[in-house]
Amino acid sequence: METPTTEGTFTMPHTPRRLLTGLLLAAAGMAGLAAAPGAAHAAGVSATVHVTATLKMRASAALDAPITGAVRDQQKITVACVTPGTTVVAGSVRTSDLWAKLATERYVPYAYVRAVRPIVRCAGGARAVPVKTKPAATYKTGTVRSDDGKVNLRSGPSTAGTIKGSLASGQRVNLVCGVVGELVDGTVRSTTQWNRTTTGLYISHAYVSTPTLTLCKDAPGTPPSTSPSMTTEQFIAAAVPGAQQGWRQYGVPPSVTIAQAILESGWGRSGLAVNHKNYFGIKCQNGKFGTLANGCYTYRTNECTKAGTCFATTGSFRTYATMAHSFRDHGNFLRVNSRYKPAFDHTTDANKFIWTVWKAGYATDPNYYTKVTGIMSSHDLYQYDTWK
Repeated sequence: METPTTEGTFTMPHTPRRLLTGLLLAAAGMAGLAAAPGAAHAAGVSATVHVTATLKMRASAALDAPITGAVRDQQKITVACVTPGTTVVAGSVRTSDLWAKLATERYVPYAYVRAVRPIVRCAGGARAVPVKTKPAATYKTGTVRSDDGKVNLRSGPSTAGTIKGSLASGQRVNLVCGVVGELVDGTVRSTTQWNRTTTGLYISHAYVSTPTLTLCKDAPGTPPSTSPSMTTEQFIAAAVPGAQQGWRQYGVPPSVTIAQAILESGWGRSGLAVNHKNYFGIKCQNGKFGTLANGCYTYRTNECTKAGTCFATTGSFRTYATMAHSFRDHGNFLRVNSRYKPAFDHTTDANKFIWTVWKAGYATDPNYYTKVTGIMSSHDLYQYDTWK
């Protein structure tokens, strides 16, 4: 039984998502090739592996061929030639039906290989037609941080997505972009952001330390909105009254409240914000939801023990009648939690306030303070700090 990996990192099922047939077989995988006689490839071409963790080597150019070993991300290999396989593989470098034949007589999917110069076809293969190479997708490398065991890689941005593999704490993962999905309370942060990997799967941003990612252009899995989407200007305008009322009642700078809401709800597009007007992921405690929320809503989630055993569980989150109620409850949440008491020495200095809240353990994301203050600055949220 194989460990949870793809041809790169997880077991690759023959699904329409990753394996293409028919006309696509004839068109894919011709990039970066040069036609030449079979004898010309004897010396081989230097290349580098680009994969999330490890890439399986096979005895022949087929996914069901015996596994003969593995190579790791960024490992240097020598490719003798390339030859067509039985299926098309969508990898981190390209989508192709070709397999790279190594100097050791083993095979890896060419979809995960970047060579220093064009590679010839293996003897007996069809002559390749040179075409312009499709630029490889830009990605950023993150590191998994988990106190809860291995973190699942899923088919979609929620815990309802099919588990396609898992990564242990400390492992690196190559990420392309982010989408808004199900709220997850993880080791690094509590967030609705899910990161798309170079293999097309998703991992919760709650368990990954990574440079800032852009929003995926197609952004699948974003919870449907029950009202027309607001522009950034409309969202800020709607947020100001509740944030300023929270300042008057509890002392949290309005610019901080608005910026945190933007970051933690994805401009109000998270499932909690859209359906329950919860912009900060505040949970119910033993069924209690305080005086500003109007109830609790239970989400189904999966959690894992440090031993790696995963189980289904639920998380209960507060629901609100209005955005303003959620914003005021955010102020109340910070005010009544003793760990954040030092922050209230800086109620008229927004940057010092959020710095102190962050250092007190509000979020373990090393870039959290920079992200919040960046939003405050780029959208001029300081203008809403009423003491000014």
